[in-house]
Formats: sequence, C-alpha cells, structure tokens
Amino acid sequence: MSIHEECGVFGIYSPKSCNLATLSYYGLFALQHRGQESCGIVVNDDGLFTSHKDMGLVSEVFTSEVLKTFPDATMAVAHTRYGTTGGTNRSNCQPIEVNHQKGRMALAHNGNLSNAATLRNTLELSGAIFHTTSDTEIIAYIITRERLITGSIEDALSQAMYSLDGAYSLVLMSPQKLICARDPYGFRPLCFGKTPDGMYVVASESAALKAVGAKFERDVEPGEIIIFSKNGIVSKTEHCGKKEKRLCIFEYIYFARHDSLIDKVCVHTARLNAGAVLAKAHPVDSDLVIGVPDSGLDAALGYSRESGIPYEIGLIKNNYIGRTFIAPGDRLDKVRIKLSAIEDVVKDKRIVLIDDSIVRGTTSGRIVKLLKEAGAKEVHMRISSPPFLHPCYYGTDIDSEDNLIACSHSVEEIAEIIGADSLGFLPVEELGSLTGNRNYCSACFSGKYPTALPSDTRKDRFEKRLSEL
Repeated sequence: MSIHEECGVFGIYSPKSCNLATLSYYGLFALQHRGQESCGIVVNDDGLFTSHKDMGLVSEVFTSEVLKTFPDATMAVAHTRYGTTGGTNRSNCQPIEVNHQKGRMALAHNGNLSNAATLRNTLELSGAIFHTTSDTEIIAYIITRERLITGSIEDALSQAMYSLDGAYSLVLMSPQKLICARDPYGFRPLCFGKTPDGMYVVASESAALKAVGAKFERDVEPGEIIIFSKNGIVSKTEHCGKKEKRLCIFEYIYFARHDSLIDKVCVHTARLNAGAVLAKAHPVDSDLVIGVPDSGLDAALGYSRESGIPYEIGLIKNNYIGRTFIAPGDRLDKVRIKLSAIEDVVKDKRIVLIDDSIVRGTTSGRIVKLLKEAGAKEVHMRISSPPFLHPCYYGTDIDSEDNLIACSHSVEEIAEIIGADSLGFLPVEELGSLTGNRNYCSACFSGKYPTALPSDTRKDRFEKRLSEL
C-alpha cells in the first residue's frame, strides 16, 4: 500500500490565439510530482477542441512531434494523474471531453467525491452509460445534465455542486469560457495568476504559474466558481462559506512542491515548522540531522535549527527516478535504486533521520538499513506527520486500514520493525503549528471526517475478474 495524490490540474485563457499546448506542457511539467500515471492536454481553437492523452510522464507523452500537432488556441485545459478512483488505463486519462446538445466541454479534476458510488448508481439507474471508472466522469455527467436545463455553463456547474460531496478542484472549458471551481471545504488547492501579456492561468499549485511566467493573483476560495472569458473575470460565490474550510494538511507535509504557496501559506515554511515541532516533541542526543529527499529535507532543516544539531546531506536521490509513493509498481525496487547514503557523512555518526510519513514501514526500513550499512552508529527516525490510522475519502489513496502499520503496532514496535534506534511522530494536536491555523482536514490521522462517510468505498466495482463474482 502506498500514498498517492489524485492529480494536478491546469488551465489557460488567452485574449489572443497562441501556442497554448507548449505552455500547458510547461505547466504540467511543474505539476508532475502530483501524478506520474497519465496526462493530457485539450486546446480550444474557436470552439474546435484538439486533444492528446496517454499513459506516462509528461515528457514521454508530449514529445516535440506531438506538441506540433496542436493548433494555436485561446484556451487550454490540462491534467496529470495518479488515479485513486478508477483503474490504471488509458480510458481514465483526463481531461474528460463531452459533446452534448448545447456544445462541448473538457474537464480536469483533482480530488475524490465521497458520494461517488451513490451518484453513479443513481445515474446508471436513470440510463447513464459510463466509459470510465473514475468519478471525474460522474462530475462531467452531472454538469452536462444541468447544462441542458440552464442558461450557461457556470450556472450548470453551480447547480451540479449541490449534488457533489467531497473533494474537487476543477478546471473546465466550454467553447467560449474557461472556468475553475473548488469544493466548499477546499480540500484540494487551486489558484490562478496572470501573465504580463494578459493570459489567465489556473493551476493546482502556484509553482505551475511561475513555470509559465504568470504572477500569482490569489487562491480560489472554497466553494468559489471563477469564469474567464472575453468579458473578463466573474466570480460566483453562492457556495462560499457554506462549510468550514478543510484543506488537506498532507498537502503541506508531502504532496505539494516546497516552493508553492497554498492558501497564503508557504509549503517550505510549513515543513520547517513541522521539523521544529518534532525537535521539541522528540529530542535525542545525536551528531547530525539528515532528511529523506525531497519532502523530508525542509523538516530536517527545521529540526536542526530548533535542536542545534548540525544539518547535513546524508542521502542522495537519483533525480531520474519518480517519487516512490506515486510511481505504480514495486516500491522496494524503486527505493533500492532511488537513494544512496554518503558514507563519509554518516559513518560512525548518531543520525536523526527525518521523513514525511510511514505507511507500511517497508520504505522506512530500507532507508534505515542503507544508513547503517554506510556505517551510521545510530539512526533515530522522526516523522513530520502523525501516524496514519484511518482511510481517506478525499483524494489521498488510503482506502483501508489493513496495511497501515500504525494500526496494528505501537511506536516502539514500528521502530523495531524498521530497525530504527528510536522513532517519533509529529503529535496530531500540533498539526496546526504547520500553518498557523486549524482550517485543515486531518481525518487520516485523527478519524474526524468533515463529511458523511461513503456507504460504498470500492474504488472500481468492475475490477474483479468474472471468476470472482
């Protein structure tokens, strides 16, 4: 079992036709850390949609030859994906495109609907036919249904939001408009910016805005719908303030790039704060503090500053290997070739090792072993998140307690299993110290869910073989 994030979304509205496919490519490249399974781009040239989607990394799917096939356009929507709802296959690639009686639509989605199974069952009983197993198609279907009886695509989206529960940050495109929306809880991040030549850019993270030369304007507010068109920008706020804000706290701990700004909080600063909290909560006599690249480095620096123990680079990452938790396949093999210890740094040293999380313990055990094989005298592991104890229904791929090591073992037992001399987790009551507020979701740690729990938690009810039915 691994931790995965749903995806990254990206969109551009330009006042004049230009090469938006290449700009979208740069945007997706900056969001690659949010999903390495598949990606796609759809551009809009005066109502004519051109798209390309496939399995693989952004650089693999969008070669220079592929990018040349896209026409100049005034709008684009793009997506990079790791699937939490729905299987690993090309049919689930996004953005999803829909042709309906009133036109066309392309939709990219980040998050998970907690009522996806209920909605899909209701839609199928009314005659709906689905071509994918992702809940993004459910959203597209409901918006399309509402579009047939409303006067605009933004009104259709607003009406659809009354049916949707859970996490969704959306970027959608009609022939005339680019629209973004964030669920009323604000589970997943979404922001927009503007380029010097007047293009508006929407993205999951501000790092993607910088990648295309856009200046960050602001975050999309929870429940807000923003419409970009030839008439300028319009904000619809009828869904705002209906729920308490609950941004996923793990965005700051692991998912987001450390140079991103999410809901006015710098990810790098949040991770420094996590390290400082760890140093206060779990001090230890040691010689060095080192972090597991990449998301453990900032917290390690924070631990070092607070404790006064020197910070060193003790682990080197192979930058050509994807993030262990996101890349599908055997994790242990990837850990083996992803990291190596610097022997001259760690030999005969008592090490404080900082990482972002422990799921099964397999990866942590391998890293501790690497350091001890390189001559580390002691390895004291510190984790910049609390123990995972509960499933997540909002876009983090933790759908069962079965393989969560903290559900069946004490902290001392986990330390013994992974070979660490001691182990300490971030106290769950200190999560607010990361961001300076308590407007976050920590359900996977605390079990306190902001929404009703789903009655059907299957990711894909068609995943069983016929022989198993």
